[in-house]
Amino acid sequence: MSRFFAPPVVADHRAAPVNALGYLRVMFTVEDIDDTLARLRQRGAELVGKVAQYQDRYRLCYIRGPEGILIGLAEGQGRSGPSSSQSAA
Repeated sequence: MSRFFAPPVVADHRAAPVNALGYLRVMFTVEDIDDTLARLRQRGAELVGKVAQYQDRYRLCYIRGPEGILIGLAEGQGRSGPSSSQSAA
């Protein structure tokens, strides 16, 4: 049996940090992260932290939906991003 000591268990998932234990988040690949954020904010979503740029590969952020669930959004950039399709040369 496993036991985790850190991070501490959070009883209320709606205020849990991104690295909290449990299945508290889901990730999606999107074509345009800025447009997606704008549309989701109109429906009550709140950005957690800021949009992060990872090299020239992708942009990533987390939002918290109305029920408190964390939703990750990733926008691929260039050939090596998560949403790009790669073809053999």
